[in-house]
Amino acid sequence: MLKSKKNKQLWYTLVIIPLWVSYLVRAYAWKIVLGQEGILNNLLLSVGLIDKPLEIFLYSPYAVVLALTHIYTPWVLMSIYTSLEHIPRDILEASKDLGAGRWRTFFHIVLPLSLPGVIAGATFAFVLTMGDFLAPQLLGGTSSMMVSNVVYSLFGVANNWPLGSTIGIITLFVVLGILQLTHRLEKKTASF
Repeated sequence: MLKSKKNKQLWYTLVIIPLWVSYLVRAYAWKIVLGQEGILNNLLLSVGLIDKPLEIFLYSPYAVVLALTHIYTPWVLMSIYTSLEHIPRDILEASKDLGAGRWRTFFHIVLPLSLPGVIAGATFAFVLTMGDFLAPQLLGGTSSMMVSNVVYSLFGVANNWPLGSTIGIITLFVVLGILQLTHRLEKKTASF
């Protein structure tokens, strides 16, 4: 039991460590890793898998998805971890005593009881990603535009404030609708 608590604390610390680093530093780090002269290209060159640096890693939708996943994963994992911590251990022991295997216990007890944390984590990631315009701009270039980039460019470069405001308000209502839906879903799953 003591070893399991040590490992739990270690894993929790490893999840939290990325939050100690600034958002900008994490986004720029991906630029360094995925760039033409970056770590990934240099590794592939040194292994001999490629003859010249590839340009497909950086300024692509894949780079944006990878960076956003890295940046917002700690928020999701913290929500799931919290919901898993609140599952009573005696329920898991009762499941084992009644002959349920690991998979059956997971699908019939752990998953339903941890759904509020999963929903909260997914909501965190979705809402934070909807407002993120810096990572797509740094890593996606012009190839990947997100809603926040469109609003940013309409207010800044295009100087089309009415259209920017309209898109921003529509996005706000979509996010509020999704938040309301996830709130109802959390209430429904919390009643298990």
